[in-house]
Amino acid sequence: MTTNSMRLDHVVLWVADPVAAAGFYQEAVGLEPIRVAEFAEGMVAFPSVRVNEETIFDLAPLTMAARMKMLPGAAESAGHPVNHVCLSLPSDAFDALRARLEEHGVAVSGVDHNLSGARGNATSSFYFRDPDGNVFEARHYGE
Repeated sequence: MTTNSMRLDHVVLWVADPVAAAGFYQEAVGLEPIRVAEFAEGMVAFPSVRVNEETIFDLAPLTMAARMKMLPGAAESAGHPVNHVCLSLPSDAFDALRARLEEHGVAVSGVDHNLSGARGNATSSFYFRDPDGNVFEARHYGE
């Protein structure tokens, strides 16, 4: 392992309906919604969901794309999700997530084994999409 103290703070996902997306992440994935009511009331630009104490997913509405002027080409990134985001969970939470996704009618891939990641080779992993087409990998390392 590295001694790098850098941490992942957030990932911004483009979504068609941030309130619906927050509901999906809360109900099907099991993440805590943040600022959804404030977004619905027009008080904040987007809601988020908490992955853990250090990391969140911001659920940016596609309508924000035109305002993304901080870097040339940023506005054009709307609607182009990253290849995938990987969530690492303990084995019991991994199984619970897969079951919850299936209960919500979310298509999941087969289970792969020994795929390389930040902590070595994962014991098991699978993939799923959110309603906006963003791809996620869920994995566990045997704990």
